[in-house]
Amino acid sequence: MRAPNLFLIYVSDAERSTRFYSDLFEMEPVFVSPFYVAYEVADGVLFALWSRRRDVVTPEVPRLSEVGLMVPGAAEAIDELHTAWTAKGHTVVEDIHDDVFGRTFVIADPDGNHVRVSPVD
Repeated sequence: MRAPNLFLIYVSDAERSTRFYSDLFEMEPVFVSPFYVAYEVADGVLFALWSRRRDVVTPEVPRLSEVGLMVPGAAEAIDELHTAWTAKGHTVVEDIHDDVFGRTFVIADPDGNHVRVSPVD
């Protein structure tokens, strides 16, 4: 069976977004070009930034998906990450709360793409 192995988000500035995601996820990209940057998040699985579609990365275009970071451990691990990320000044889109799947919150990247933190399913 084939499984998705590339998760791509549109950004307006690849360099700025690379700094954001490298700091956020504490990882370095495996491939860098002026318009495309890729992080290997698991063996053969890439999370990538693409800035060739700047025409669709505008405040008027809603963001309809989320990048997810599932955190192992107790809810306190999510609380700690929330504290650390808000201390860095990241934009909170959905404040920390308990939902049907557990503790969660959402921040936005510089282009308004959402990053949700939640517990491991």
